[in-house]
Amino acid sequence: MTDIASGTREVCALLADGSTVRLRPACPEDFGQVLRLYDEMSADNLRSRCFAVSRRSGEQAAELTRQYDGTTVRGVIRLAPDERYLSAVDIRGRTADIASMQPLPRPRSIAVIGAGTRPGSVGRAILHNLREAHFSGLLHAVNPHAHAVLGIPAYASVEDLPQPPDLAIPAAAVAETAVQCGRAGVRALVVVTSGLDAPQTAELTAVCRHRGMRLVGPSCLGIANIANTEEPVRMDATFAVTKPLPGTAGGAVQSGGVGIALLDGLSRLGIGVSSFVSLGGKRDVSSNDLLQWWECDGRTDLVLLHLESFGNPRASSRTARRVARRMPLLTVDAGRSEAGRRAAASHTAASATPTMTRRALIAQAGITATRTLGELLDTAALLHSQPLPAGGRVAVISNAGGAGVLAADACVEAGLTVPELPTDLVSELLAMLPSGAGAGDPVDTTPAVSVRTLSGCVDRIAQSGVVDAVLVALVPTALALAIGADLVAALTAPVPKDRACLPVAVVLLDQVERVRLLGTDDGRMVPSYGEPQSAARALCHAAERAHWLSRPQGRVVEPTGVDASGARALAEEFLARVPAGGWLGARDTDQLLARYDIPRLRQACAATEQEAVDAAARLAGPDGRVVLKAQGPELVHKSDRGAVLLDLRGEQQVRAAYRDLTARLGAVMNEVLVQPMAARGTELLAGVVQDDVFGALVLFGLGGTTSELLADHAARLAPLTDTDICELLTAPRCAPLLSGYRGSRPADVGGLEDLLARLSRMADDLPELAEAECNPVIARPDGITVVDARVRLLPRCGHDPYLRRLP
Repeated sequence: MTDIASGTREVCALLADGSTVRLRPACPEDFGQVLRLYDEMSADNLRSRCFAVSRRSGEQAAELTRQYDGTTVRGVIRLAPDERYLSAVDIRGRTADIASMQPLPRPRSIAVIGAGTRPGSVGRAILHNLREAHFSGLLHAVNPHAHAVLGIPAYASVEDLPQPPDLAIPAAAVAETAVQCGRAGVRALVVVTSGLDAPQTAELTAVCRHRGMRLVGPSCLGIANIANTEEPVRMDATFAVTKPLPGTAGGAVQSGGVGIALLDGLSRLGIGVSSFVSLGGKRDVSSNDLLQWWECDGRTDLVLLHLESFGNPRASSRTARRVARRMPLLTVDAGRSEAGRRAAASHTAASATPTMTRRALIAQAGITATRTLGELLDTAALLHSQPLPAGGRVAVISNAGGAGVLAADACVEAGLTVPELPTDLVSELLAMLPSGAGAGDPVDTTPAVSVRTLSGCVDRIAQSGVVDAVLVALVPTALALAIGADLVAALTAPVPKDRACLPVAVVLLDQVERVRLLGTDDGRMVPSYGEPQSAARALCHAAERAHWLSRPQGRVVEPTGVDASGARALAEEFLARVPAGGWLGARDTDQLLARYDIPRLRQACAATEQEAVDAAARLAGPDGRVVLKAQGPELVHKSDRGAVLLDLRGEQQVRAAYRDLTARLGAVMNEVLVQPMAARGTELLAGVVQDDVFGALVLFGLGGTTSELLADHAARLAPLTDTDICELLTAPRCAPLLSGYRGSRPADVGGLEDLLARLSRMADDLPELAEAECNPVIARPDGITVVDARVRLLPRCGHDPYLRRLP
């Protein structure tokens, strides 16, 4: 909020920028002048500032609200979080982050604090690596008991240095050291010290934040910027044993041990590292900061991540989605335990495991997720050296039938296809291959194949256009040795100019290394794997990346007929009555769904037997059948308690059912819900769960009483784009049921798309929404209907999910 004299164009600029401006006019006419001036600013001028001033559908809030308080008038502009707004947030955040990150990967001077004179200390190891990497800036040691360490001048304290260093690396970090660094003008800290307790970590973080220093760590391996010799900065500020190889891969890890393995693997493959950061406790610098750095550093073309937590998933997803369109982003999906995170009350919450939540973020952001560190390096080798496949069709070529079968099985198990080759192509291949060969895919060249013939076979298949990738599996044979055929040479020879640009992977079953890159005669590289499974999974990840790049980026869907202000009022009223939060009753649930125009089965609540009979008479369909469902805070899974009675006809059956529920459930039941029997259709589940870290997660899949048992669900983070919604509907195994299965009529897919969009909007509007489940949703050709729904609200404060939040 800014105090400013009225009657100036600057006031209007601040209003257009989304600021709250407090005006203290000398007279009301002055404020009127400001408002008139603001009104003269056209929408085009506002949009040129990357902010659009508008109303969201269904809301009554004006573009400019005015509040009079004596001589103070407050004017507030409501900014819709549309793509222009989010892009402006991205640009501002990226510009600030990159500027503040400069002292970390590109420092002009470094001070290692606590570097010892005897071998064995972490500080000495870091100082040694910096010296061996030929750091081109000023390098200082801080040790009050020595004049020099490893031949580098030492000073008693940071404040005694001839000039403030850009970067300081305390080997024994305490808050006092951080305070000294801040006073001396240090711009960034890398804290490798481990074992800090929560108060010590909080104090260290507070000092860095107060002094404006960027912080990496604590408890980290260090950082490195391994540029080529012509670059101005060459820095290895880690205590890793092996010197990283210069290259083009950016790396970020939280585990120091994983970092050492990653650096070693990238160096062994020859890919090398552009810059590397061990995030450790991740109290400040995060993967989001690093993605923005790599996006703009001009050297990085591949990013490898190993993350155990996400600070701001919504912002991370937007950043990763943007960066992933420029370069591959790979991560190890290690998974997280659900124990202690949330008591899963509804089927939706039970299905939304931490692993599913992480994978939803990864899928939407276009990140390639592998299961192990080895698989990460397998995939990195392929993406670094080969073009992306257009699809998942693979031709398997082998000089031994058994090896070809193993490779084909590995491809199918990884999610690829091994199609049968066309007859004319088979004839051509058999004409060039030795006698006894087979060419149906897998292609068995026999052990007698020559280098030239194998090379020609690969070229012909690549030119055919019937596959998207080629996997060549080779085994050493005495016959090949006898004829002097080094079959690997067939794959490292120069590629004919007319060969289609397809990825080629090699499996050498006698290879000791899990993966390596073979140099070719024309300067290319071909990945070689020791197991067919490694090659197949890498090809599958490449195909998935190609698919993600080819799909539309999507736009957030804004459903019509939404009463967001009414929904917020309902939530506030409920939490005023129940401050601790809880499950909404049937009436409140129905009203909340009505605010989002979600199609529901007709219903009525009855607190007495006669009310149930009267409701049944009103609601019964043409066949006269109704359903009674007991209601109560403890009756979340009604089927488990026998709280749902179906196919009731006539007054006597309704009375008997009501009495039965009352007798069995007693005080647990406070009323019954009466509904007509729903028409038959496909039973589905659609729901929302709020995750404390990731935000709102929308789930969709098979519904009914076996929903949790079968666990056939997919998930995406809200707000959903039209692309997300399409993927949600097609991802579960039950998806074929929606398009018409074995002669059945297709379901109303458009209605399901609309339902998911409305649930996404509800989750985005209401931070208090802990869980919402529509189960079952009956999908029929003539429409969809929510038969049962439950909603849980908790007292939560909303915040802008796209703005940076620090721990």
